[in-house]
Amino acid sequence: MATLSAFVAPFHESTATFKDDIFKGKVLFCTGGGSGICRGMTEAIMKHGAKATIVGRNLERLNKAAEELSASTGQKCLPAQADVRQPKTLQDAVQKTIEAFGRIDFVICGAAGNFLAPISGLSENAFRTVIEIDTLGTYNTLKATIPHVRKTKGAYIHISATLHYRGTPFQAHVSAAKAAVDALSTVIAVEEGPHGVRSNVLAPGAISGTEGMDRLSAKGPDAGNRDMLYPLGRPGIIGDVANAGVFLFSPAATYISGQVFAVDGAQEHLRSLVIPYPLSVLEPKKIQDMIKGKL
Repeated sequence: MATLSAFVAPFHESTATFKDDIFKGKVLFCTGGGSGICRGMTEAIMKHGAKATIVGRNLERLNKAAEELSASTGQKCLPAQADVRQPKTLQDAVQKTIEAFGRIDFVICGAAGNFLAPISGLSENAFRTVIEIDTLGTYNTLKATIPHVRKTKGAYIHISATLHYRGTPFQAHVSAAKAAVDALSTVIAVEEGPHGVRSNVLAPGAISGTEGMDRLSAKGPDAGNRDMLYPLGRPGIIGDVANAGVFLFSPAATYISGQVFAVDGAQEHLRSLVIPYPLSVLEPKKIQDMIKGKL
């Protein structure tokens, strides 16, 4: 089996499938766009002609990412500091985008938070924090952008996860939050469809080169050779999710709305092999040690 590093390519190397200018004149608004999957999606969409605003709390990270994205794509990328839990800051970011670009065509709701915790040790505050970032943050982003997306008959992509499609130990908080995100997207697809607005969900599986993969995946000398985890022989890369995003925003997907797309290489179908149920419930410490590379 090839090494993991063989599959971790720069974002743009997985986007040559599409015409270069399919998003010419379009504008993307992306929360969580300063890093990880959402940055990769932003880069892919910008490489096909769109301008973009990336939104996040860390202004230094945003400024750096915006400069790099502009340099790599030849399109303007605007950094907008905002906290998705605070509607006013999102409204300001949207206004900044309209002043700079005059429109919003595409929105990626990607701000998220996660950590490992058994529900018996999950505090109310910790649970609330994830709900506020993932679910309330998505709602706030929708509310701030819908008037503008209606005008352009644009589209939404919500970044979810595959954790809640089966019971995943230590992920009650994010499972609840992402299940709500899926539901919100479906309602938006139905309510906003008459206005020409589409809404879909991308649910990435294990994606290498991301903070989540680094923090939550198994460590140790044999972690990169666990063929049983990857039906396609490898973990996903950011470009895999970016390609799916380019497709869903493209004219090829104009009749696709209200759907959830798992970008996981069929990993979800092997969940029972990855985390044996009795072990995860009766001996959670062993699972945590495995993830930390202690087993």
